[in-house]
Order: sequence, then structure tokens, then C-alpha cells
Amino acid sequence: MRFAALASGGLDSSVMLRDLALRAPVHPVYVRTGLLWENAEIYWLGRFLAEADIRGCEPPTVLELPVGDLYGAHWSLTGEGVPGFNTSLDSNYLPGRNLLLLSKVAVFCALRGIPAIAMAPLSDNPFPDGTPAFFEGFARVAADALDHGLTIEVPFRQIAKSEVVRRGRDLPLGSTFSCIQPSGLDHCGDCTKCAERQQGFATARVADPTRYRKAAAPRSRSA
Repeated sequence: MRFAALASGGLDSSVMLRDLALRAPVHPVYVRTGLLWENAEIYWLGRFLAEADIRGCEPPTVLELPVGDLYGAHWSLTGEGVPGFNTSLDSNYLPGRNLLLLSKVAVFCALRGIPAIAMAPLSDNPFPDGTPAFFEGFARVAADALDHGLTIEVPFRQIAKSEVVRRGRDLPLGSTFSCIQPSGLDHCGDCTKCAERQQGFATARVADPTRYRKAAAPRSRSA
């Protein structure tokens, strides 16, 4: 068994890499689509892997899948109207995000004989391409289309971010990145992803090592 793991440099996928590597060799894959935070994500993914030194985890591969022709003037490309600290999780919706990423990585796996893809959606993921039914259906379609046995594992689908923080508290979590409005390589501290991150550490009662441009105590948001 080997895994191709969709890795963004974020808390969830970074902790997942360590957990997967305890079971089998894992190949991190980052899919660059042209979103405004990707340079920071790629930097922190490399830094996390260097600091964590996870045995059984290979160097990351970066694949290209531009979405500018699809998304047009979407906030994820322009930086205008980025969901703020107190907005709901579903404000982060990127149409077809998992469908696009998995399609690219499924072909990557078929060409290299890798039988499993791993992703790290959490229990509060509200999106239609984040459900167990979607992942099971996609795996069947991809296996048929590629004539390559393929499974998709989502090991964190039943847990919250606070549990991910607890599981990964021995890892260099300060070298992970979860922000959609970065200030250079730093977290903005004012977007919905920064809010989710801050609340995850607070709920886990683990000190947050993250450097935020705008420091703020965790606040409640709409569900």
C-alpha cells in the first residue's frame, strides 16, 4: 500500500501526513491552481516537512491545474471580498474544488501505480464534494476510467479541528499554514480560515504558535 496525499501545508493535511506515514509510504501532492495563497502554502509545506522529518514521507510533488478560466473574478483569485473572521464555513466554498484536485491526482496515481489517495476534510465540512458519498462515487468512476484500482481515504472526516491539533501537538504546527488572505508568508488573523485555526487551538487547549498579522482572541462565528 502507498498513499498519494493531497497536502496543502495546512494543519489538517500536515498532521494527516504523519498519521499516514505510520501505516505506509506516503507521497505528498500539492495541486497549484492559481489561488492567491498558494505561494505561502507551498513554502510552509516544504518547511513543515523539513522540520517534521517524517519517516516514510517522500518529498512533495507540485502539479499544475489553473482555474482562472473557470473562476474568473472569484475572491480566491482577486483577493476582493475574502470571507472575514466571523463569516460561516460555507463562505469558503470553491466550486468543484475536490472534484478538480482528485481528478488530477487520480491520473497521477494511475501512472505511478499508487492505489490510494488521502485527503483531510473534517467533520464540519459543509460542501457537496466533501461527503462520503462523493468520495466513494468518485473512486468508482476514476477506477473505471483509468482501469486502475483506486480508493480514497478521508481519515479525519469524523473529527473536528481541535482533535487534529491534539493529535499533532508533538509536530511543528507553527510551520503549517491556514489562511486565505496572507500577508506575505504570515497569517492575516482576520479571515475565516484564521478564525477556524485560532478556535481549533483554543478548543484543544493547546498554545497557538502561529504568527498572525492581526492578533485577535477567538470569537464565535455563524455555523
